[in-house]
Amino acid sequence: MLVWCGVLFFLGIAAFLDSLFTFGEIFRKINSVFFMLVSLGLLIRTSTKMKTKTIEGYVEKIKRLEEEVKMLKEKVKVF
Repeated sequence: MLVWCGVLFFLGIAAFLDSLFTFGEIFRKINSVFFMLVSLGLLIRTSTKMKTKTIEGYVEKIKRLEEEVKMLKEKVKVF
């Protein structure tokens, strides 16, 4: 997904530069800007979701390790 976001953003920049250097109509410039902004938003959203997923994984791992420590402490008390 991240690769596709990067490709869309690159194509948006290319479309914007094409409309600037070939003196396209205003409509083409607006479309290329919207295309670039939407793809940038998708890129930011995807990277944010990836970071959130990593953090959620860490939280789950910490909870599991805390449970293991609790179980080990209970076993030590029994002996």
